[in-house]
Amino acid sequence: MFIDTHCHLSREYYDDIDLVVKENRDSNIGKIVISGCEIDSFQEAVLIAKQYEDVYLSLGFHPSEASLVSNSHLETLERQLDNEKVVAIGEIGLDYHYGKENIIEQKNLFEQQLLLAEKFHLPVIIHSRDATKDTIDILKMHHVKGIIHCFSGSLETAREYIEMGFLLGIGGVLTFKNSHLPQVLFSIDLSHIVLETDSPYLAPTPYRGEKNSSKYIPVIASKIAEIKQVSLEEVMKITTHNATSLFDFS
Repeated sequence: MFIDTHCHLSREYYDDIDLVVKENRDSNIGKIVISGCEIDSFQEAVLIAKQYEDVYLSLGFHPSEASLVSNSHLETLERQLDNEKVVAIGEIGLDYHYGKENIIEQKNLFEQQLLLAEKFHLPVIIHSRDATKDTIDILKMHHVKGIIHCFSGSLETAREYIEMGFLLGIGGVLTFKNSHLPQVLFSIDLSHIVLETDSPYLAPTPYRGEKNSSKYIPVIASKIAEIKQVSLEEVMKITTHNATSLFDFS
C-alpha cells in the first residue's frame, strides 16, 4: 500500500468524502494524513478521521495564521493532541513569500508549536517557503523529527535537512515540466523520501490544473521509480516504511 503523508480533506474541497476515500482505497492508498492547519478546520478534520479507519491527522497552525492565533487557540490545539488519530503537529513553519511584516509572530508561533511537539513526542510537518535559513536555524534549536512538506529546494538544502534527521515530502511538483526536483532526487536515497499530494492542490501531470486527490499518489511514485530506475513496488515499499517508521499509526 501507499501512504499520502500530507493532504487536505474537507467538504470545502470535496462534495463526497465517502467517494474520495473509496477512490483512495481502490488506488491502493492504505493511509492518508489530513492536515488541519487553522482553528476552524480542526473539528471537521477530527470527525473525518474518526469516521474512516485509514484517515489520520496532523494538526497545527499554518504560518499564514500567525497574526490570528491566540493563547486560547494554542490551548485548543494542545487538547486535541491527546487524540489517538493525531500522528503529527503540522503544518507549521515559516512563509515569507508574501513578505516579512509578521516575521516575529511567525517565529513565535513556530517555536511554540515545536515545544508542543517535544512535549507530546510527536513528529512535525514543516512548511517553509522562502524561509529556508530561518527554518533550519529554528529547527536546530529543538529535538524534533518529521517531514519537510512539499520539498522543492536544492540538493544542498535537501542534504542539510536529511542530516538533521528529516524526511522530504515529495508531491506533484516533481512531475511538472520545469521542475528541478528530478535532478535533486536522483542523488537522494529513497530512505529519505515520503509521498504526499497536498490535495486538493498541486495535482501531478497529466492532471495538472485539476483538483488533486490522494488517489494520484501512484503517479508521483511512478515518476520517482523512473528517476531512481527502480520498480514502482520498490518505491511503494520504501516510502511506506519511511512513513510508518515516523508516524504512530497504531
